[in-house]
Amino acid sequence: MWAELLPVGRSAASGGYRRFAWNSADAECRAWFEQQARDRGLTYELDRNGNQWAWLGDPHGEGAVVTGSHLDSVPDGGAFDGPLGVVSSFAALDELRARGAEFTKPLAIVNFGDEEGARFGVACIGSRLTAGVLSREAAYELRDADGLRLPDAMEKAGYDPTALGADDERLSRIGAFVELHVEQGRYLTEGQPVGVAGAIWPHGRWRFDFHGEANHAGTTRIEDRRDPMLTYANTVLAARKKAKLAGALATFGKVAVEPNGTNAIASLVRGWLDSRAADERTLTELVAEIERAAAERGDRDGVRVELTRESYTPVVDFDGPLRDRLAKLLDAPVLPTGAGHDAGILASAIPTAMLFVRNPTGVSHSPAEHAEVADCLAGVSALADVLEDLACQ
Repeated sequence: MWAELLPVGRSAASGGYRRFAWNSADAECRAWFEQQARDRGLTYELDRNGNQWAWLGDPHGEGAVVTGSHLDSVPDGGAFDGPLGVVSSFAALDELRARGAEFTKPLAIVNFGDEEGARFGVACIGSRLTAGVLSREAAYELRDADGLRLPDAMEKAGYDPTALGADDERLSRIGAFVELHVEQGRYLTEGQPVGVAGAIWPHGRWRFDFHGEANHAGTTRIEDRRDPMLTYANTVLAARKKAKLAGALATFGKVAVEPNGTNAIASLVRGWLDSRAADERTLTELVAEIERAAAERGDRDGVRVELTRESYTPVVDFDGPLRDRLAKLLDAPVLPTGAGHDAGILASAIPTAMLFVRNPTGVSHSPAEHAEVADCLAGVSALADVLEDLACQ
């Protein structure tokens, strides 16, 4: 399974992946998922939000146990973030069948669409829609870098977007969701190969628009310039400093410039901030401080600054009894995480938990992302133990 997925959407130049929602690489991944389901005699289903499901047992039964993750990537991302969870889910089912496990509850494997938000700027779109965190109306307004709306992209890929929206009936039938994921940190490097997630830091994405004045780079005097690039650059530095002081995280990882000419002073710079903190108060105060620093610098540069919050996820405490049950079952440590996941989105509606597989370097969202084969196999066995405990009692 891993070898089949490995070349899909991979850039020859960077070695990273470009599996974005509803593009050709995404279509290949989706076809692979459907084939894996059918090869195992599972009932394949596409839900109203474009998420893929593979069912063992009655898809309409109560108390279903669900596992899975996502197959899309960030720009030039690694091979493990998302796909490890999906591949491990199918492998765990294979292991349970080899054990002769007898299922007493329906079991499903899911591939949630557009988890990374690389194309439309909002993370976890598939699970957000399902949980009602993202409305149909808001989803219809999302556009990619080319101005194409989300529903139009879905239609172009052969999917019907008219039914997008909350799927309360589906969620009411799920007793637990467990997502396996490569660790995006290094808590496990000296310990066991598998850990259990305790909580997800609150996090969000904010767009800063720096409005200046376009002019000639070679003829405009320094004192006559209203250069938004200066304000943007100062804001990036301020964000790093203030995040460090707060014990939090702040990253400007995406920028767009207009008119984007080498010999032209920009008229507009857009910078996207990703910020995360251990608690919501710290995060709110941090973003406010970054906005204040941007506005103060903008006043000096003659640049107008606008801030738009594009997405936000509050702190997620995974279901306590489920978390403790898995940690005891696996004799595994409980770990914090600053990364968002579909499991975090669904936690407000159903009991959810996460397993982490050791990442020796801690590098993620990069082609250097890695997990050893032995650790991946340990993750499969751990997930099989969890699914057997939850779905075979």
